[in-house]
Amino acid sequence: MIPALIMASPAAVQAGGFSLNEQSASAMGVANAGTAANPENATTVFFNPAGMSQLKGTNLSFGAAALSIDAAMKPGTGGATRDNGQPVAGTHGGDIADLAVLPNVYLTHELNDWLDVGFGLHAPYGLAADYDDRFVGRFFADETELKAIAFSPSIALNDGAGFSLGFGVNLMYAEGTLTKFQDYSATEAKLAALGAKLDDGYADISGEDLAVTFSFGLLWALNERTQLGLSGQSGTELKLKGDARIHNFPVVDLSAPSVTQQLVTERVEVPLQIPESLTVGLRHRVSDRVTLLAGATWSKWSRFEALDIVSRESPGPVSGNVGGGLGDPALVAHISENWQDTWQVNLGGIWQATPEWAFKAGYAYDQSPVNDNFRTARIPSGDREWLTLGARYAHLQSGWTVDVAAGVLLFDDTRVDERNYNVNNQPMPGAARFSGTYELDAWSAGVQFSKAF
Repeated sequence: MIPALIMASPAAVQAGGFSLNEQSASAMGVANAGTAANPENATTVFFNPAGMSQLKGTNLSFGAAALSIDAAMKPGTGGATRDNGQPVAGTHGGDIADLAVLPNVYLTHELNDWLDVGFGLHAPYGLAADYDDRFVGRFFADETELKAIAFSPSIALNDGAGFSLGFGVNLMYAEGTLTKFQDYSATEAKLAALGAKLDDGYADISGEDLAVTFSFGLLWALNERTQLGLSGQSGTELKLKGDARIHNFPVVDLSAPSVTQQLVTERVEVPLQIPESLTVGLRHRVSDRVTLLAGATWSKWSRFEALDIVSRESPGPVSGNVGGGLGDPALVAHISENWQDTWQVNLGGIWQATPEWAFKAGYAYDQSPVNDNFRTARIPSGDREWLTLGARYAHLQSGWTVDVAAGVLLFDDTRVDERNYNVNNQPMPGAARFSGTYELDAWSAGVQFSKAF
């Protein structure tokens, strides 16, 4: 299991989708601006492995980030109906996200004048949302959680004339949980001849997987003051293998005939697409005291077309009953997502006030990949802006530096209007629907310790 300290990030604080911005307090201070071109310390292993070539000796960086979000459906802004058209009674769900803590550690080592190696241990992806049990939209979402941790060995080569090339491998372990309440009102109507009176059910799905992605980086020192960087990461697909446990699942005995409700378990997997991404960064030293940074990241989130629960024993006790209606007999459940590719744009600056103290500020505009027409209660996310401030203190005698940073995320209210769809994005039969407007407020903070040996 992933260590308890590595908690999933609140759903609406992602850097787009379920990627995490908070990999380094030194980068957070400038809202991750120019990170592909600004190797300040060992965290360059994550942002651009080519940057290791500009670090001397052995470099260590470690720290943690905290994320807090107030995310809830605004009372009185929506409601839900059951499959049979009856209204759902319930609450607005409460605050769906808890405080999250994301630790990290990075190490680099200069083997010789042209070769550097390093590694990182960090949480690249995460997602968490958990509603009250009486949430009015509980038949669409209850708990959603993704935790991931990656070990990233990397290598960098340089030509000694201002050009560097880096490569990395990200060995990733992930685990996830999806839960929701089950509405059997339409099933009850179909079984009226048997006198069936069905209680609501509950679905609890969990799984885990290992995956590998690859990263690369290029770094050019254009002149003494200006540097350009490019980094990228390959995509992959996690297949979170585990079990689906459906409580109170209706089981029909045609020999009686009668209906009972039972706990049914089926082996499943949840395919989860991790996107390719490309980042470009620029660093320009205006003077010995002032540095300007800029960057942009493109992510191919359009890979994530649906959140499917796929049977590993098809036909199983659940997939055999519901898969055909969803358009694929192997499916236990299907949620249409149809995410879109995104851009994140970053600007930042550093003022070296004294040899010991530097102060930072940054701004980022971050597109959400969520399709407005398919926004769900599990990820009620929209575009956001990120404003950050940071400071770095260097203890000149020991060589240790301490970075601290904090930021706020600004969101517009987002609207969810969710229905059940089949694999062709066509509404399923029945009246089940959930709608609501979400209000989001968030902050993040980080601390990082670094030293060159």
